[in-house]
Amino acid sequence: MKKLKLVTMGTLLALSLSACSSSNSADPAASKTPSSPSGTAAAKEELKPATFSYFLFNAGKNMNTNETPIGKELEKQTGVNFKVENLVGESKTKSGVMIAGNEFPDVVQPEGEIDKFMDAGAFIPLDELIEKYGPNIKRVYGPYFDKMKQKDGKIYHLPFSANQGFAPNPNVDQGAFWIQRGVLKELGYPKLTTLDEYFNAIKTYKDKHPQVDGKDTIGFSVMTYDTNFFTITNPAFHLAGYPNDGGLLIDLKTNEAKSNAIDEATTKRWVKKLNEVNTAGLFDKESFTMNKDQYLAKLTSGRVLGYFAYDWQVGDARNNLAKAGVDDKRYVALPIVFDKGIKDQYLDPPSFVNNRGISISKSAKDPVRIIKFFDTMLTEDNQILQQWGIKGQTYEVDDKGKFFRTDEEIAKIKDPKFYEDFGLKMFAYNWPRYGNFSIVKGDNAFDPNKQPSVAEKNYTDGDRALLKAYNAKVFTDMFSKPDARPWYPAWSINKGQGTPEQIFEQKMGDLQKKAYPEMILAAGTDKFEKAWSDYVAQASKLDIKGYEAFVTKVVKDRVAGNWAK
Repeated sequence: MKKLKLVTMGTLLALSLSACSSSNSADPAASKTPSSPSGTAAAKEELKPATFSYFLFNAGKNMNTNETPIGKELEKQTGVNFKVENLVGESKTKSGVMIAGNEFPDVVQPEGEIDKFMDAGAFIPLDELIEKYGPNIKRVYGPYFDKMKQKDGKIYHLPFSANQGFAPNPNVDQGAFWIQRGVLKELGYPKLTTLDEYFNAIKTYKDKHPQVDGKDTIGFSVMTYDTNFFTITNPAFHLAGYPNDGGLLIDLKTNEAKSNAIDEATTKRWVKKLNEVNTAGLFDKESFTMNKDQYLAKLTSGRVLGYFAYDWQVGDARNNLAKAGVDDKRYVALPIVFDKGIKDQYLDPPSFVNNRGISISKSAKDPVRIIKFFDTMLTEDNQILQQWGIKGQTYEVDDKGKFFRTDEEIAKIKDPKFYEDFGLKMFAYNWPRYGNFSIVKGDNAFDPNKQPSVAEKNYTDGDRALLKAYNAKVFTDMFSKPDARPWYPAWSINKGQGTPEQIFEQKMGDLQKKAYPEMILAAGTDKFEKAWSDYVAQASKLDIKGYEAFVTKVVKDRVAGNWAK
């Protein structure tokens, strides 16, 4: 999933009862629009052109959906166009301005700011709209409705992970330690398992190639900008063999949750290693200052030998490198752990993320028209349209009903400009949709990247050589299969604004943003130890035990089938 596309995993969705008591709890259809006309008049009304505003709290290009072939087709069916605006600057600032003004775009995808919008009563409940106008919404999301409801029993957003069946992923699309392929090639494709082996390989290559195109080679870089600070904190638990539960180590047998914020076996060991890496001249000090565009430009330049990230964070760089065609400068994901014998858990187990999604705001001009558009998007043909594109242009169907892409189509889609202009980027994730692992007509993968024929055809000669060297058919073969975790992911647990749990996460996150640069960039062992001790002393003032008890209870509730919290 994209964007699991990815994610900060810190501030999460909740709704206070006071917010639910606002006028928005009334039937939005009755309060916003008159009853729809019937017969031919109704059909004409449905296709009357309408443009709605849609704001996304992530980076991207501002454009109208009908400027793309996919968006034009959806407009042809519904008469609806969306003017899409993406975040510029910091998310907290933008959400604060919107809430203070009490005026919102028609539709919002609030990402990590969702708690604030919910507490402000910014979104309308969708239940009655779905019941009246959403047969496809009920078909797709119906099995998940209990997990989508808030404390008041209502639904306020449509998540992006409503899986319909299961299609395994041949490629790594989540978190991992990535390394430049040229490093592995020059070193004879060694099997790198531990963190020490990973950094030793990078050092060996960097010593031999101190510059790339006249600029210094960068050993290891991380993006921490804005809401991405989790990118430098999360590796600690991944290295210990845990999946992304948002800074929590959850015991598979007891379901007890433990914060790894000051855990010596995970966090201290990870941060101390980065301190050593920095001392050795391998760490990119700009990791704490550069923005996302600067980070992606560095990856695209070929100067960076290794990084940790979730694949959805670096898609533009990945696509640009693929387009450039210099295979050795591309990256491959590795399941790095602290010590041999630790079972890696980078690949996500089956999950449902219920605190991210698309919402209709109380400022929306016509909620009925919007929900009908969402419902139209969820027909199977339109889900195929949004993910695969248009038959004959971006995919084909063989005589057995299997979807595939020609070499020419694959080459077009690898071009970031075509991918964006056609609408495949715009509609890939942030809309009502099937989950990433779904199956569509003829047992085809909903996500083309999970279709074996597409994945294998996408592989370059360099891909095949690398896979052969590691005795793998697809890239996920290099990783361990995920263990089942019925609560997963814990980072999606609703906290709510102003709760002790939300305040804990906020204060811990603020402390880490201050302490991590101090610890990693500290000169010498003594200074590192002092910086670590100072960090632990400040973190220990926060109610870690109370936070752990709260998460443990919710995890156990989820295991028992109760996701309402």
